[in-house]
Amino acid sequence: MAHILVVDDDDIVAEHAAQVLMNAGLACGWVSDAKSAMDVLKKREPDLILLDQNMPGENGTTLLRRLRNSTRFFDIPVIMLTGVQGVREEHIAYYNGAQDYIRKPFSDKMLIYRVRQALRSREGRARKSVRARMTDFEDMPVMVPRPMRSI
Repeated sequence: MAHILVVDDDDIVAEHAAQVLMNAGLACGWVSDAKSAMDVLKKREPDLILLDQNMPGENGTTLLRRLRNSTRFFDIPVIMLTGVQGVREEHIAYYNGAQDYIRKPFSDKMLIYRVRQALRSREGRARKSVRARMTDFEDMPVMVPRPMRSI
């Protein structure tokens, strides 16, 4: 079962999106700001994040950039779920690494479909790429080979 994290400062929208996804058989929880989202991520990594753009404190674009620059969270699929209507903002979201962009108000069926599409596109891929696996070896000492002596 996929685990979805909804990050939205509008409690009504976040709760509705979470309920729609739970009714579709997905595990879902929600938080109302970027700081709470990072606290959750440190404890449990979701399979997908639905992320609002406009939130108090750190906005969705900044959080998305932090996730993409993180060696731990860079490959979590993120769908922007936002009331921002501009095409420019949509392009910025894709540029920063969003998998999809859903405008509010959204239809329940469309939300389920696009979340499942994002999850399906991740199936079969390793959870972490070579970049993440390499960080596991950062603390290991570097072995420098000795030059061969000539005979």
